[in-house]
Amino acid sequence: MEPAIIGLLGLIVFLIVMFMGVPVAFSMLLVGIAGIAILRSPQAAFQMAGDDIFTTFASYTMCVAPMFTLMGLLANSAGLGDSLFRLANKFLGHHRGGLAMATEAACAMFGAICGSMPATVTTFGSIAYPEMKKYDYDDRLATGSIVSGAVLAVLIPPSMTLIIYGIQTENSIGALFMAGIIPGLLQCFLYILTIAVICKRNPSLAPVSERVPWGERFKELFTGGIYKILIVFVISLGGLFLGFFTPTEAGAVGVICVLVVALFDKKFNFQLFKSAIFETAKIATMIFFLLAGATVYGRFFSLSQIPAAIGEFVAGLAVPNWIILAIIIVVYLILGFFIDALPLILLTIPIFYPVVVGTLHYDPLWFGVILVIVLGMGAMTPPVGINCYIMKSMLKDVPLNRIFSGVWPFVISNLICCVILIAFPIIVTFLPGLFK
Repeated sequence: MEPAIIGLLGLIVFLIVMFMGVPVAFSMLLVGIAGIAILRSPQAAFQMAGDDIFTTFASYTMCVAPMFTLMGLLANSAGLGDSLFRLANKFLGHHRGGLAMATEAACAMFGAICGSMPATVTTFGSIAYPEMKKYDYDDRLATGSIVSGAVLAVLIPPSMTLIIYGIQTENSIGALFMAGIIPGLLQCFLYILTIAVICKRNPSLAPVSERVPWGERFKELFTGGIYKILIVFVISLGGLFLGFFTPTEAGAVGVICVLVVALFDKKFNFQLFKSAIFETAKIATMIFFLLAGATVYGRFFSLSQIPAAIGEFVAGLAVPNWIILAIIIVVYLILGFFIDALPLILLTIPIFYPVVVGTLHYDPLWFGVILVIVLGMGAMTPPVGINCYIMKSMLKDVPLNRIFSGVWPFVISNLICCVILIAFPIIVTFLPGLFK
């Protein structure tokens, strides 16, 4: 049997096993070992799997994932999200839909120290939603602004999705972080603009809040949480961008900075620290197993020669590169409806990355940022829509269909952002280019 046919059968078996409920990491691991055994030998399969699993778990580079995860969880425990929301609310709250706008701005700032969508949804679901309901905001706008704002956490560095992408594609994590800054700010602006447009079209969605005097705004600017975020961002990520730290060291320094801020605010206690450590261990274990499974599966896929065949097929097509890119983005968008972001990246990188970067010659940093935005849409849309389900778990009285209906304007905003970045890739590549 031809290797490519075995590869396609392996992909089908993987999807069947995954939808049967087997964890994605183990699905990739089992199919990868079985595929390598068929293409090579059982001995070679177990040898490769053993080497890959050991290499993944023993890798120093992999420490970057738990470090930044712990940093985000500690920041959440220290109540930084609450202070950021108060700050953003005082500057934006007096506009129609201002509390929703403030939520987006606060999510963007919180994203500078937390690269997790679930943590961001949980934080602002408990902070921003009660405040919006107090002013009689429509459920769809209130939940939609929180669910979409969480996407900014994986676009603005540090981003767990960009970390995994960088590890899998062997691109600089620091360069990927820099590449995500301007697109993240652009996406935040588009979210705020979206809120302004839908509130202008339907003023009943959100009332106008009272205007806060400028003196009180600047007081909050200097006494609120923005300086804490700047301290953590400048020391941790600034040191990474300037070459003082490796990504792992930057994560560790960020953890120390957040701990210092929490101690200074007297919001640190051993129970919160213990909880953050245990949660980090669970998340890191999941990521490590996903990467180990993806590495074994990626070896099988490479041996099947499917990536090379796809590359040759694409190279022979008499169509512009942007059409092929658009097809790949649509495929990611459709798959994102059914598969969570991290497993999807790990599953598809061996297929599409060689095509986009090797055959079409697009910038790998730019492609990584585009992927994050596209996969962010999957986190907001049914049937997977993990951000929506987290939101629902916190709001028992809000129907799930209302949460899903509230995200569609923000999904359109994501699509607009993608179009802008495709038309003007320099938005992504400008900052990394300055530090080459």
